[in-house]
Amino acid sequence: METVKFLLDEDRIPTHWYNIAADLPSPLPTVLHPGTHQPIGPGDLAPLFPMALIMQEVSTERTIEIPDEVRDVYRQWRPTPLYRARRLEQALDTPAKIYYKYEGVSPAGSHKPNTAVAQAYYNKQEGITRLTTETGAGQWGSSLAFAGALFGIEVQVYMVKVSYHQKPYRRALMETYGARVVASPSDETHAGRQVLAEYPDSTGSLGIAISEAVEIAAQRDDTKYALGSVLNHVLLHQTVIGQEALAQLEMAGDYPDIIVGCTGGGSNFSGIAFPFIGAKLRGERDVRVVAVEPAACPSLTKGRYVYDFGDTGHYTPLVKMHTLGSTFVPSGIHAGGLRYHGMAPLVSHLYNLGHFEAIALQQLETFAAGVEFARIEGILPAPEANHAVAGAIREALRCKEEGVGKTILFNLCGHGHFDLQAYMDYQAGKLKDFEYAEEEVAMALAGLPPVNG
Repeated sequence: METVKFLLDEDRIPTHWYNIAADLPSPLPTVLHPGTHQPIGPGDLAPLFPMALIMQEVSTERTIEIPDEVRDVYRQWRPTPLYRARRLEQALDTPAKIYYKYEGVSPAGSHKPNTAVAQAYYNKQEGITRLTTETGAGQWGSSLAFAGALFGIEVQVYMVKVSYHQKPYRRALMETYGARVVASPSDETHAGRQVLAEYPDSTGSLGIAISEAVEIAAQRDDTKYALGSVLNHVLLHQTVIGQEALAQLEMAGDYPDIIVGCTGGGSNFSGIAFPFIGAKLRGERDVRVVAVEPAACPSLTKGRYVYDFGDTGHYTPLVKMHTLGSTFVPSGIHAGGLRYHGMAPLVSHLYNLGHFEAIALQQLETFAAGVEFARIEGILPAPEANHAVAGAIREALRCKEEGVGKTILFNLCGHGHFDLQAYMDYQAGKLKDFEYAEEEVAMALAGLPPVNG
């Protein structure tokens, strides 16, 4: 466990982020320019991101030092607690041991500040005074608004319209931190107006909101774009979660046999899983990893591994990822943070190489799991985190059926205090299951860029 000790200081807070790119058995496919379809360089990304983040995006160094200013902010809530869910184990009558890393103790209530603080810091260092971004459920928007307030950066958030109306308190938190929040698609951007012209009643998607945020950022020199998932540097920042879990489990004299994480764009899944997958890739310890995604937006289990745009307006570079098509608009499930058409390139690459499994669960099963967890363990999970809870319960019951006592670790990536309307709807029987729209996905995939041809 020398790697763990090297990456942690006396406060048990990581001193470095872990970069799984250093341990990949084969390199990531090249990122392509959206117009020329040629490989891009750091200069192509400069209009959107500060150079420090661009260098992290392309780095293959195994560890990258966390700036002291970022770690000083992390100390407000890190290290986050690792709990053993003993009451849940007893309720399930399982021989499995269940641990969960609880990221809901951050000021914004989720894992997202791990990267929001870092991104705000690097933008501040480069003299940027304004950031634009998108948000689905509002956890990312809240986190960037929080980080912007700390570093004196103005934040403008394009919030997916269905979540904008479903989650008014999350929007209120962003505005309290000082951010401006706009329902997406909006009439403020060319990308938004295009969508509204064709679909006036559009409920929005992360792909559309990304287009709006990127469009605004590209217009001003004092403005950059910040993304809460998918990109390599975002996943890098989240590895503080898994590193802490490694050290905490070492203190408990344990190591996971199974890791479970919910997946939408890939940030919280990567945060908990990548340090353990890295150890597996280096031949140190074996582990089975399960990604859990919504059945209404199953990019890993139903998508294609091809080059696609990260946004609906096709402003972003082309990356090879598991995708349902950049124009696909998922059903309005309450797990808004998982309603993204694509999966992070790093996550997609590892999945394509067979280094973890993926399953897709329906909304009602995940909410039932969240309610059960809240009544037994006392913490109300966010709708996104419910997918990890449901996945962990499935694994624990499998251990019961097989009579095998395994150690399960999952990431409870955020609390559901701002998602009470979703739970009210569930209790009232208003929620329903959604299968992904096969015809809509087929149409979206038909518009894949010709580079795949």
